[in-house]
Amino acid sequence: MCSPRTAATRPRRSRAGFAKCARYVGEVLGKYHPHGDSSTYEALVHLAQPFSMRYPLIDGQGNFGSRDGDAPAAYRYTEARLSGYAGLMLAEIGEGTVDFVKNYDGKFEEPLLLPARLPFGLLNGSFGIPVGFSTRIPSHNLKEVAAAAAHVIRHPRAKLEDVLERMPGPDFPGGGQIISPPEEIRQAYETGRGSLVLKCKWEREQLARGQWRIVISELPHGVSVKQVSEEIEALANPKPGLGKKEVSQEQKRMKQFILDQIDQGGVRDESDRKSRLRLVIEPRSSRQNPEELMAALLVHTALETRYAVNLTWLGLDGLPETKGIVEVLREWGEFRVATVRRRTQFRLDRCEERLHIVEGRLKAYAKIDEIIKLIRSSEDQAEAKHKLREKFRFTERQAEDIVNLRLGQLTRLDGAKLNEERKALEAERKGLKLLLGDEKELKKLVVSELQEDAKKYGDERRTLIKTAERAQLEVSVLEEPVTVILSQKGWIRARSGHGVDLSTLTFKDGDALLQTLECKTTDPVIVLAASGKTFTVDAAAIPSGRGDGAPVNTLVNSSSGDIVWMASGAPAQPLLVSSSAGLGFVCKLGDLVTKTRQGKDFMKVDEGAQARPPVKFSEGKFVAALSSDSRLLVFPLDEVPERPNGGVGVQLLSLPEGISLASLAVTDGKSLVVSGIKRKNRAVATLDAKQLAEHIGRRAQRGRLADVGFRPDKLGE
Repeated sequence: MCSPRTAATRPRRSRAGFAKCARYVGEVLGKYHPHGDSSTYEALVHLAQPFSMRYPLIDGQGNFGSRDGDAPAAYRYTEARLSGYAGLMLAEIGEGTVDFVKNYDGKFEEPLLLPARLPFGLLNGSFGIPVGFSTRIPSHNLKEVAAAAAHVIRHPRAKLEDVLERMPGPDFPGGGQIISPPEEIRQAYETGRGSLVLKCKWEREQLARGQWRIVISELPHGVSVKQVSEEIEALANPKPGLGKKEVSQEQKRMKQFILDQIDQGGVRDESDRKSRLRLVIEPRSSRQNPEELMAALLVHTALETRYAVNLTWLGLDGLPETKGIVEVLREWGEFRVATVRRRTQFRLDRCEERLHIVEGRLKAYAKIDEIIKLIRSSEDQAEAKHKLREKFRFTERQAEDIVNLRLGQLTRLDGAKLNEERKALEAERKGLKLLLGDEKELKKLVVSELQEDAKKYGDERRTLIKTAERAQLEVSVLEEPVTVILSQKGWIRARSGHGVDLSTLTFKDGDALLQTLECKTTDPVIVLAASGKTFTVDAAAIPSGRGDGAPVNTLVNSSSGDIVWMASGAPAQPLLVSSSAGLGFVCKLGDLVTKTRQGKDFMKVDEGAQARPPVKFSEGKFVAALSSDSRLLVFPLDEVPERPNGGVGVQLLSLPEGISLASLAVTDGKSLVVSGIKRKNRAVATLDAKQLAEHIGRRAQRGRLADVGFRPDKLGE
């Protein structure tokens, strides 16, 4: 948006000649804004860029930068003038429409606001991060905004549906397409906050001999050709992520896909200053599917992106607030009506002042000879004015005008013109008083001016609003059995088939087997970290072969934390999740699934503790909990709450300081397998119903020592 300080230094006539930008920067610094020249020039450049402003307020001459991020020339080389749209903001500034205040040193005046004839906050949008809040307002179409504003002025109780019927959504300078459903657009305009999905416009251009190429003619707002080209290059030549030594398997697959789809050097920018944007993508083969290629590019580049909407404004009270679009238009309508009322009062005062002068001249015209004689007999102008007021009852202002009147204005023709002017002024005064005395007439005038401005300055919509699904890259995977192998240090790999001979597995020095999982290549594999965070990896994405595999944190965006468990199966599979601190809850396997590489914090684990492998169960009425000091507690399963969204959990077993939860199991209360170490060998015992009954209690109790002839450390088979 154009600040009053910057606009106050520019030529009042919108089509004045060009002048050096250095002149405007100097005037702003000297008169209104005693800060750095770079911020002032950047604001001027932004207002002149047609790819940044939907309706540029400045006509620039010279290099004003490009949407690819090229810097503008220095202000000593460029020239500027106000555009026609700027007249809509400044045309009425000299008609008493806004208040003026002294500048920083009190030598000049600057307007507090600009008397805009249209809501430029919506036309060109705005973005910024002031102290304590932020704003991001998209640009809109002039015709649509004028129609919506006129409707709200006519109907102060207008509903959101009425506004959206006239102004269906943003209209960006570079066009593009909004594919968000109407519900998302409505929510953004209703609450003042939301997110819209923007997509590029592309077409398949047919060439000779069955060849074709993809031509992108419009990009989402804020996206440049240079940015898209760099993103495609990054897909074709990926680099390891921060803290990683090598690229991930997903990056390798995407690299191969891009190299198979796009010819070397097949991304070209054919845009120029005269034509519109043109980004050409040449396929490697004409037999390829353009839809599949574009789906991959839309998913992995800014050709499809989200635009955050934050309608935070300074209201009529001068305070920032996030407002819905109807309230924004209503407040602007009140401001515009007040501005037109002040303009009308100013014009009425000027009309009455001129009428007063004309009436004095007509009165003098009738007695011109006596007046000339009286003036000639006076010693000076002050005496002449005094005699005119005494003898002919002129006012001070009329006497001043008559004394300063040129003799050439006393002809018969001028007398007739004065009569015509008096009639016109009286008619104008009557109309102005009618406006000031009738609020409805004043609103009608505002609406009619909006319609005139829309007709004169409006243009057609550039951004297409058409609901569509977000692009998805579907990679066909052959369904085959696979065994996933997880090591204690977090290395993961896959072997084809089930029933893998574990004795043939090898690991790095100091590493060993933690868990194996039999599933299919089409299944998602859920991984639980010691921190309580879960991740989801496609089984097909896990490296296969006879090697050691790859660390799990190269497949997902995880830290170097230990991986304690992995699983795959029916989403409805019940789980008993716990931590070494003795906290736990019940959930389903599907609750742990994540949609992004970042994963999600599912279980909150206390400092010094870690998540434990969850326990799968289908039947059972009791939970058996074993502490590291061999105390066993059995309590009803229904005492453990179900928490599908995860969290901290409840205390399962009371643990003194230094003691942790060693093992968990779900049992039917009739038998329970217990294992541990006896004389350096692994020993197993089975507790029957009578023995288990001695350990039954309530959740969060201490439990009793498990007397099985050895020190137990694991429950269940």
